[in-house]
Amino acid sequence: MEGRLDSRFSDPAAIATPWEEAERALSAAELYWITTVRADGRPHVTPLIGAWFDGAMHFTTGLQEQKARNLEHNPNVALTTGTNAWAKGLDVVVEGAAVRVTENEALRRLAAAIEDKYGAVWHFDVGDGVFLHAGGTGEAAVFRIEASKVMAFAKDPHGQTTYRPRTTM
Repeated sequence: MEGRLDSRFSDPAAIATPWEEAERALSAAELYWITTVRADGRPHVTPLIGAWFDGAMHFTTGLQEQKARNLEHNPNVALTTGTNAWAKGLDVVVEGAAVRVTENEALRRLAAAIEDKYGAVWHFDVGDGVFLHAGGTGEAAVFRIEASKVMAFAKDPHGQTTYRPRTTM
């Protein structure tokens, strides 16, 4: 990702947050907030677990949950995580399109990464293109966010760095 400090929203002493630091924050976070768009255009925001895996954010949702129904109509999402503190830490926002992951080998590797991160309470088996909850209590769709923009909000000093995917020509 290519990053640039946005001086309009940054302290004069701020420097751009290195991509590696934003990526580390995405990887280490335990909780994320995802915003999806309802069919009538209203936002829907909910907390969830997630994993930075193979260079992208991934999350799951039950097939009957509101966010899954929203994604059927509109793949655009914003995922946020951070410290919720004013003067310390780093907040990160990932904007982009949620793309369904259905390839079983990718799902197996992602299920292992989620269990490594969160423990056995978040164990998933893999079914035909879905995660299966332990005990057969339901299926979950898995999504990867194809980021169009990532923003990091540093707090000391305050600085907003915007990252865009590198394009090849």
